[in-house]
Amino acid sequence: MENIKEILSEIYDSKFKLNPFKKKNIHLKESNEKTEITLNLGFAFMGYEEYLKNLIISHLPIDAQKINIVLVQDIQDHQTQGSTQSFQNIKNIIAISSGKGGVGKSTVTSNIASSLSMLGSKVGILDADIYGPSQPTMFGKTNIRPDSKDGKSMEPIIAHNIKLMSIGFLVDPDTAMIWRGPMVTNTLQQLLNETNWGDLDYLLIDLPPGTGDTQLTLAQKIPVTAAITVTTPQDIALIDAQRSIKMFDKVNIPHLGIIENMSSYLCPNCGHMESIFGKDGGNNLAQSNQVDFLASLPLKMSIRENMDLGNPEIFANPKSPEAKIFNELAFNISMKIDNLKTNYKNKFPEIKIEKT
Repeated sequence: MENIKEILSEIYDSKFKLNPFKKKNIHLKESNEKTEITLNLGFAFMGYEEYLKNLIISHLPIDAQKINIVLVQDIQDHQTQGSTQSFQNIKNIIAISSGKGGVGKSTVTSNIASSLSMLGSKVGILDADIYGPSQPTMFGKTNIRPDSKDGKSMEPIIAHNIKLMSIGFLVDPDTAMIWRGPMVTNTLQQLLNETNWGDLDYLLIDLPPGTGDTQLTLAQKIPVTAAITVTTPQDIALIDAQRSIKMFDKVNIPHLGIIENMSSYLCPNCGHMESIFGKDGGNNLAQSNQVDFLASLPLKMSIRENMDLGNPEIFANPKSPEAKIFNELAFNISMKIDNLKTNYKNKFPEIKIEKT
């Protein structure tokens, strides 16, 4: 029995480049000449049950007919940077950055969040771009104002079972936010702390371009589990993406990897594939920084159209090749977070030494 635990905990998934199963989360039981294997998985996996079960069966020296596999989702919170204290109700905060504007970071954020929700997790998005909020439009929730049940906190706007908060819900769409840095950072903290998020497995923060005040506030005052950088393949975008990676390194926030957006364009008429913005830029950036290359996303008109209509690709075209890429990307991100250090900051009571 113990041998089975050893085998499962040592399984290496070459596709996602990690060990998905932890020995402490594997429970065995013998019944009716069958071995029941229950795995408490710290990642979202709805839709990948068969993939995981086949992975398990392929590594066990037991007849598949004599195995009963039970998968239980049990997402945990993970360690955050420095002395930041995790939220009791938000297990993991993921910062999504680009360094440069115009690379499709908000589009990628909304689709990752949508896929994480489809995988069975509780998800929210904080739109941290005060000057140019995009998430209200991308989820079709413009001209909607959040309610307050207690006069102190705001209720998030919900779209496709995803909880959203953005300055775009609080001001008119044509209002220019002419604010200095301190106002921006204070607003960001208010949007985060004064929103009634409820219980979330993942809160994605859609960061504005650059490495300025908002990013500094994030690093110093918001408990972030991990970060992701979005880029396009051309050099001008990669330069700023490099700055984004180094910023997270300096503030000790784990970096999950690089997502390359607009990697290629497939002509719908002739079928020719063209790398409009260059080739392999994101992959080369990942290698040079020794981080993972998470995904290569196409330049596709339907993705842009659906974002303008407020309907992310995973909901608009759930069986499309692009939806499959986003689903696989979210599954990979969820597993990578599960492989980070567990958070113990909230597990033990605070110890105070008092003079007698």
